Amino acid sequence: MSLATTSAGTTLFISTTSTPPATFDAAGYAALTWEEIGEVVSIPEFGKTFNLVTHNPLGDRRTYKRKGSYNEGNLATQVARAPSDAGQAVAIVALESDIPYYFKVDFGDGTTTNTLQNFPGLVMSYTTNTGSVDQIRTASITIEIDGSIVEVAAT
Repeated sequence: MSLATTSAGTTLFISTTSTPPATFDAAGYAALTWEEIGEVVSIPEFGKTFNLVTHNPLGDRRTYKRKGSYNEGNLATQVARAPSDAGQAVAIVALESDIPYYFKVDFGDGTTTNTLQNFPGLVMSYTTNTGSVDQIRTASITIEIDGSIVEVAAT
């Protein structure tokens, strides 16, 4: 039996304000007020990636490798440009803020509840791509993850 699933049904949400959750766990994130970011076309890969630290002693010529700092990454999310969409409108407001907003990726994969990934993030850009005559006008919303990703398993 394959455990692979499609991405169909995945949705992205932004908190309606920059007010942090009371706790940075499933319950804290569940208490936030969310707005779905509409017209999402793709959410790229994101998650913890460590930097490589190397050490090369002269005596044995070997490269020793260790984990250094890590970065949770970013999402350069593609959307059909609709600035009047409630979620895109909150992202545009968040673009002007130096304070993180909070995000939720809902994988739409559960029978009772879905897998969720929650995290704080800074909206770094909202850019427009007009494209050609045979293309939907799109926008790219870049979100820099600025804290731990809290995953809540589907049930």
